[in-house]
Amino acid sequence: MSRIALRLPPGRGELPPAESFHRSRQDRAGEIAQDYVEAIAELSAALGEARVTDLARRLGVTHVTVNRTLARLRTAGYVNTKPYRAIFLTPAGHKLAVECKQRHETVLAFLRRLGVPRDVAALDAEGLEHHVSPETLAAMERWLKKSGQP
Repeated sequence: MSRIALRLPPGRGELPPAESFHRSRQDRAGEIAQDYVEAIAELSAALGEARVTDLARRLGVTHVTVNRTLARLRTAGYVNTKPYRAIFLTPAGHKLAVECKQRHETVLAFLRRLGVPRDVAALDAEGLEHHVSPETLAAMERWLKKSGQP
């Protein structure tokens, strides 16, 4: 079987397909954790606590899905939970939630500054925020500062 290589811009070399898609797969794996910790932080701020039913409603999933995901987040060290009680972010979960919110706000501001309508930018930012590299995010932040955005 022949090995197909992805051509990159001059000076960047070539990446085999498996490596070129590795980051995308990693990003997708982290999306759910990021969405959950961000939602838990937002619910806690708005309501004083986050519960399974609140998360299920917010994320459009069943309470069974929320419980399964919370078990994985507990194992990863992002949340503390007890049956029939509120869900709390650990320091690591809180740190991830803050990073996600900042990344989301940067991507949203960038899209809005480009002239993308608010509703479209909000939807696009929700997907892009999980896949943007630190280098691209930093470039967006520099551009926003240079163009007069906070």
